[in-house]
Amino acid sequence: MTDDAEAVLEAALEPHQPSAAEITARQHVRDRATGLAHHEAQAALEAVLAAAGDLERADAAVRAEAAEWQRISDLLFDHGGPYTPDTDAYVQGQLTARQRHRD
Repeated sequence: MTDDAEAVLEAALEPHQPSAAEITARQHVRDRATGLAHHEAQAALEAVLAAAGDLERADAAVRAEAAEWQRISDLLFDHGGPYTPDTDAYVQGQLTARQRHRD
């Protein structure tokens, strides 16, 4: 991965009000990632990066998808087990924040 792509992925993970397309893209990744091990998540990330080409020119949903695969791959790097959103502190924090925002 190039330094430019890494910078784009880091920027996509910065706190911001995500668009509906970004939320959908991240949820799609989490659904697909459920049950995957690190090497499988890494392969999915590499496939998204290859398909996206220049991430700086990709739309927000593609950047969100790539960033979510990167985050999950990093999470699983030393996890030793399959991914599950139920034990992902980042996802659980988002869900809690959204619930509080609605209340």
